[in-house]
Amino acid sequence: IGAIAGIGAIVFYEALRLATHFFLDFLAGYHVPTPAGEGNAPGSAHFVRPWVIPLVVTAGALLAGFLVFTWAPEAEGHGTDAAIDAVHFNPRGIKLRAVVIKIVASALTIGSGGSGGREGPTAQISAGFGSLLARVLDLSPEDGRIAVSIGIGSGIGAIFSAPLGGAVLAADVVYKEDFEYAALVPGVFASIVAYAIFGGVFGYRPLFAVPGYHFDHPIQLLWFAIIGVLAGGIGLLYSKGFYGVVDLSSRLPFTRKLRPAAGALFVGLIALALPQVLGTGYGWVQKSLSGDLLHTPLW
Repeated sequence: IGAIAGIGAIVFYEALRLATHFFLDFLAGYHVPTPAGEGNAPGSAHFVRPWVIPLVVTAGALLAGFLVFTWAPEAEGHGTDAAIDAVHFNPRGIKLRAVVIKIVASALTIGSGGSGGREGPTAQISAGFGSLLARVLDLSPEDGRIAVSIGIGSGIGAIFSAPLGGAVLAADVVYKEDFEYAALVPGVFASIVAYAIFGGVFGYRPLFAVPGYHFDHPIQLLWFAIIGVLAGGIGLLYSKGFYGVVDLSSRLPFTRKLRPAAGALFVGLIALALPQVLGTGYGWVQKSLSGDLLHTPLW
């Protein structure tokens, strides 16, 4: 599972890189910043052809919507929910077709500037490989659940260069209030294998470079606690808002194939004022860690 998840992460990462180069670099003339583990490119200071930005973001989502809703509707959405549903209800149910469509559609969406991360698509892609193994080896339902859980964690551990984080994710992402303890130890093994393969191609570096920090004053723990409370609240707010928009989009009076393009048009227009919303945003996270965004307005 780790080997296949590592290869899958390589394929998705490369597809996303190529899509970003074509849509944003070539068509729009805009270079997104990258985190330290991916070259630490500073990115463009401004748009060369700003009028192209909403067009390319919409075009990428339009292509993705056509692919998904024509051949694999189960690949709709960010991917994590579908992967978790497979763990609980049908470990053998993620078809290889959905994995292929997810790779292409997610690369098109994010590569054209769609505001999303790699974790959701990688979770569903890697879960699909675990599901395939469950079918090929005729695993029991319990072993199938573990295989899909480990697939989720090892793929994310590879593409984020965080194998131990991926292993823990494999055990805790499938429940709201519990752990899948049986997935923890095999998850560590699979995630390390996946990262070893992914790093063999792209290098063994952390995704983000964090400046040196020394903990000297216990009073700082108070500020960290406040940050934690705020972050938890923002997470809940974002989650509620996200699923609210999902519910709203289901009521739009036109075909599902066009709905991603409608959202992407708004993203493209927002990006004209705030280019940070384009793509994964990992490069902007790196800039924040490096102190380059200290004067960026909160909005």
